[in-house]
Amino acid sequence: MNIKDTIKQKAAEIFGELVEMRRHLHAHPELSYQEKETAAFVAKKLKDVGIHYEENIGGFGVVGYIYGKNPDKKVFALRGDMDALPILEQNDVDYKSCNEGVMHACGHDVHTTCLMGAAMILNDLKENFEGTIKLIFQPAEERLPGGASIMIKEGVLENPKVEAIVGQHVLPQLEVGKVAYRSGISMASCDEIFLTVKGKGGHGAVPQLTVDPILIAAHIIIALQQIVSRNANPTMPSVLSIGKIIGNGATNIIPDEVKMDGTLRTFDESWRADAKVKIKKIAESIAESMGGTCEVNILDGYPFLKNEEQLTNRCIENAKEYMGEENVVPLDLRMTAEDFSYYSQVVPACFYRLGTGNIAKGIVSPIHTPTFDVDEKCLEIGAGLMAWLAINELNN
Repeated sequence: MNIKDTIKQKAAEIFGELVEMRRHLHAHPELSYQEKETAAFVAKKLKDVGIHYEENIGGFGVVGYIYGKNPDKKVFALRGDMDALPILEQNDVDYKSCNEGVMHACGHDVHTTCLMGAAMILNDLKENFEGTIKLIFQPAEERLPGGASIMIKEGVLENPKVEAIVGQHVLPQLEVGKVAYRSGISMASCDEIFLTVKGKGGHGAVPQLTVDPILIAAHIIIALQQIVSRNANPTMPSVLSIGKIIGNGATNIIPDEVKMDGTLRTFDESWRADAKVKIKKIAESIAESMGGTCEVNILDGYPFLKNEEQLTNRCIENAKEYMGEENVVPLDLRMTAEDFSYYSQVVPACFYRLGTGNIAKGIVSPIHTPTFDVDEKCLEIGAGLMAWLAINELNN
């Protein structure tokens, strides 16, 4: 039996165990920077199958090591994230979240399970490749500054030095049995914008005695849109959205201040920096011109994600061989962000999408929703494909 068929067989053999693992993780989600029990669960699984590991890297990060023949020849990394979201689950399933208000609504339970499955397969096949596979079980993808950035600072890509890294993410809009790739720039950068407009509150019937922060905020929101529509290069996708406004007045009360939260997303670091300067200048100057002030706080978020062309093209070809050419599809440019992007700024990286939807079974809810779920056949596919990609990269 060739190595591809062996991997597929092993993935099928552990499918039941993968389902059990994923359901345990789904039922016991933990928020970013709180993944203590999830990390302990991962560590125990690695220990049970005899994989050497280190704990508490970048918080609750766990890193496993699989040593093939000639382990110093090349180091290749696989990454899965472990944290959950502050969402109240509405699925009526046996494995529904036991932690009220916390849910694996972004599929990180799937990512962790697939990485563990790949680890189990690769550990059985370590005589079939040269080099070392580094297994990165990462915490805190969902919250700034991002677990990836912290793990990198603590040396996760060093000692031994990683030469390339691959990760995967669920995509419910893609039917189970398919995967999607995009070479080059793939996902946007993401910065968080916090604006506090201060004026002078008072009775709504005598606005001339107030400095209305509601009106100032409205002008700022409209003016900020010109940053994208009239300043950004039309060939460079950019998004500037205000998603939250709090002005605690009433029908006849003008408040003293208004708070606004938003996001800036793009694919060019120079323009990203320039846009943040413009946001601050526009917000402050409009507020001042209307008699108020605006405090601007922009938190630097994740950089854009770039899939290194040569690595990604190899992964595409290898995926076609493993999945069948008809099951490997192109991926559109996405304005969503992911902290896997930090790895892609340091080493050659490939981040692809794993189909998890099943229209016939009604498994169609998007990520970050309370009814998100997956067709668990994706666990067998995801684990096997990661193992296949890793072996091909080490033997390349």
